[in-house]
Amino acid sequence: MKMKLRKFLLLFLPLTFVAPILLCTDTLQFYFPSSTSGDEFVEDVSAFMFLVLVYGDCCFHEQELSVPLKEPLGTSYTGASSGEITRITRQLTEDSTEDGTENSSHLSRGSNKQSLDGNAIRQVIDNVHKTQVVTGKGASNKIESRETVGIENKEIQSLHSDGTTEKSSARKEMKHLNGLREKVNTRTEKQNEQTVLPDARLRLLKDQLMQGRIYLSLPATRNNAQFIKELRLRIKEVRRALGDAANDSELPKNAQEKLKAMEQTLLKGKQIQNDCAAMIKRLRAMLHLSEEQLRVQKKQALFLTHLTAKTMPKGLHCLPLRLSTEYFLLNSSQMHFPDKEILDDPKLYHYALFSDNILAAAVVVNSTITHAEDPSKHVFHIVTDRLNYAAMNMWFIANPPSKATIQVQNVEEFTWFNSSYSPILRQLGSSSTNYYFKGRRAESDSSFRYRNPKYLSIMNHLRFYLPQIFPKLDKVLFLDDDIVVQKDLTGLWSIGLKGKVIGVVETCGESFHRFDRYLNFSNLIISKSFDPRACGWAFGMNIFDLDEWRKQNITEAYHKWQHLNRDRLLWKLGTLPPGLITFQNHTYALEKSWHVLGLGYNPNIPQKDIERAAVIHYNGNLKPWLEIAIPKFRNYWANFVDYDQLYLRECNITP
Repeated sequence: MKMKLRKFLLLFLPLTFVAPILLCTDTLQFYFPSSTSGDEFVEDVSAFMFLVLVYGDCCFHEQELSVPLKEPLGTSYTGASSGEITRITRQLTEDSTEDGTENSSHLSRGSNKQSLDGNAIRQVIDNVHKTQVVTGKGASNKIESRETVGIENKEIQSLHSDGTTEKSSARKEMKHLNGLREKVNTRTEKQNEQTVLPDARLRLLKDQLMQGRIYLSLPATRNNAQFIKELRLRIKEVRRALGDAANDSELPKNAQEKLKAMEQTLLKGKQIQNDCAAMIKRLRAMLHLSEEQLRVQKKQALFLTHLTAKTMPKGLHCLPLRLSTEYFLLNSSQMHFPDKEILDDPKLYHYALFSDNILAAAVVVNSTITHAEDPSKHVFHIVTDRLNYAAMNMWFIANPPSKATIQVQNVEEFTWFNSSYSPILRQLGSSSTNYYFKGRRAESDSSFRYRNPKYLSIMNHLRFYLPQIFPKLDKVLFLDDDIVVQKDLTGLWSIGLKGKVIGVVETCGESFHRFDRYLNFSNLIISKSFDPRACGWAFGMNIFDLDEWRKQNITEAYHKWQHLNRDRLLWKLGTLPPGLITFQNHTYALEKSWHVLGLGYNPNIPQKDIERAAVIHYNGNLKPWLEIAIPKFRNYWANFVDYDQLYLRECNITP
C-alpha cells in the first residue's frame, strides 16, 4: 500500500513543477512580450512611473479593475509555444490519474517522457531567464529558486524501479546551473546600471513634493485634519532633505527614510481621495499658474538684463576717473604718443576703433597685437568722446602696445561732423528724440531696447563717416570694441574686394538674419527697393575700401536714406539696418571663419567655430566685462586683461 501511495505521489510531482512555471511564463508573457526590446521596456516603465506620480495612480487602478487582462496574440517562446506547454501539462495530468497498479516498466516510460517534456520546459525557463535580465535581481532570484526546486524534483523523478537515485547527474546539473546563475546575476547588475535613471532618488523626492501639494489642495483630503497635519510634516521633512541638492550624492543619509515615510503618507492620501478628475483638474490649475509665473519671471529677467547692459559697472566707472586724474598730472610733453608721422602711411595696416569703454578698447588692441606677425606695421586709430578722452590717452601711455602705433582722437574735434551735415545728428538732437523714450513703438515693446543708450550714442554712427575721418587712407579695418582677435588679420588687406566697398561675413544661414528682420517691408519705399529674403551680414569686423567709397559716394546714399527715415518708420533701431540699406550691392562676402558672432547672447555656439575664428564677437547684451556674461565665453576676453595692472587693482576690477 505504501509503495502504491509513493508512486502516486511521485507522479504528481511533475505537475507541481510545471504549474508554477506556466503561471510565471503566462504572466511574464503579458507584461514582457518577447517582441519587446530592453530599451522599449525601460521607456515603458519610465512613462508609467511618471504617470503614476503625476496622477496619483488613481486612473490606472480603475482601468485595471474594469479591463480584464488578456494574453497578447502572436507571442511565442523559443522552443515551445504556450499551446504546446498546455498540451504537455494536460498529458502529464492524464498520466498521473491512471490506475495506481502501474508496473515499474510504465513508470520508467513515464520518466523518459517527462525528461523529453522537461527539455521544452527548460527552454521556457531559459527564455524567462533572459527576460529577468531586464527586470532586475528580485525577479531573477525567484526564477532561480524555482530552478532549484526543479532540480530536486528531477532528482526524485529519475528514480529507477529498484529505488536508486542518479545523484551524480543531478549534482552536475546543479553545478552547471550555479554557473549560469552567476552569469545571469552579472548581466543583471550591468543591465540595472544602464537602465537606472540618473539622480532617481532626487527626482522621486521632487515628484513626492508635487503630489503632496496636490493632496493639500483637494477637498477630500483637506477635511481630514490628521492626514493634513501628517502630510505637512512630511513635506517639511522632504524639503529639508532636498535642500540645495543637485544630484543624489548631495542628498543626506536619511533621504531614503524620508522618501519611504512620504510614500506611506501619500498612500493614505490615495485611499482618501480617489477622484481622478479632481486630481487632473488640480494639476491643470498648477500648470497654468506655473506658466504664468514663468512668463512674469522671463519678463523681469529680460528687463534686468537690459538694465544691466546699459549700466556701467562700478569698476569701469572708477577706471576713467582714476586715469583722467593721472593724465592731467602729466607734463605736456608726456601727453602725446610717438610716431605721429606714420599715422597716414597707406602702406601700414590701419584699424578704426570707436569706443568710450577703455578696458574693452585695450582688449581689442592687445589681442590684435598679440597675434600680429609684425606689430610695428599696425596703427590703431581710436576715437572716443570728451569724457573719456584723457583716460583713454592715459591708459595707452601707461600701457604702450608692443611696437604698434596708437592715435586717440576726440569726436568733438571733428568740426565737420555737425547737425547741418549729418541727418542722424539732427534727429538725435531734435525734440522728437523722445521717440526713443516715449514713442508709441517704445511703449509697445516690452524689451526696453529702445531705451538703451547705445542707440543714442554718436560713437555708433561714426562708422558711416570713415572717409571723412581718414581722408588720407585708402583702406581701413573697422573693429567693434566687443570683439577679441585670435589670429593675424593682415591677410584682410590683401583680399581684393572686386570693386565692392565693404568686406563682410554674411549671416543669412539663419532665417532671422535676413532683410525682413530689420526693415519695415509694410512700407512701400522699402518693399519697392529691397528683397525681404536678401542675406544680412555683420558689423563689427569689416574691411573698407575707402577709395571705392568715395567714388561711389556711399555717404550721400546714407544721408538720403536717413532723410527718408525722418519719421523713423523704415527700419529698426541700431546701425545695422541702415548699414544693410546703405551698402546694398556694395558688399563682398568674406569666409565665415574671419568673424564669428553671438558670444553675447547665444551659449550654443560650437566650440570648433570659436577656435578657428579670426575674430569672435560678443554682440548682444551679455558683454564679457559684465557679470551677466556667458561664463564659458568670458575667458576668451579676460585672457587679454592684465588684472595685476595698478589701475585695475585700485578700482577693484577682478576676473
